[in-house]
Amino acid sequence: MDKQWYVVNTYSGHENKVKEKLEMRAESMDMQDYIFRVIVPEHKEVEENNGVKTEKVRKTFPGYILVEMVMSDEAWYVVRNTPGVTGFIGSSGKGAKPTPLQPYEIDKILNNMGMSRIDVDKELEKGTRVRIVSGPFAAMFGVIDEIDSATQKVVLLVDLFGQETSVEVELSEIEVAN
Repeated sequence: MDKQWYVVNTYSGHENKVKEKLEMRAESMDMQDYIFRVIVPEHKEVEENNGVKTEKVRKTFPGYILVEMVMSDEAWYVVRNTPGVTGFIGSSGKGAKPTPLQPYEIDKILNNMGMSRIDVDKELEKGTRVRIVSGPFAAMFGVIDEIDSATQKVVLLVDLFGQETSVEVELSEIEVAN
């Protein structure tokens, strides 16, 4: 089973509490191999009030959190029964498993937050073999030579016409090859 991103409905205003509780439950119930990242989608807004500019963090989707997980019965149960969770989006209810977000959907949300679908710290290192999923080098495989977390880009060594060549691609354009 692959890990995928799911949208979880929470009580509005309780997103951060639910994130905390879910992360604690995943650890205490030994579900770290099934529940990976929990994210509250947020963005910064600059407000001007009487000539004074203030920066505020606003929830992009109030009442929702994103969970990166492997959808197993146990993981579904842990998330679903976390206090503050009202359900999964994309599920018909009655115990039906939800539909995960498509890669392009989660990429757009995470890119707006300066993040990537790939957990750079845990999944990528120099020498990791990846597949390019979009852009001019789509469907090619490469090996990571450099990682730049700040710009969300990697330099890959790919085989172009029998020649090992360096190419720079966005993190959103790659996935770890199996």
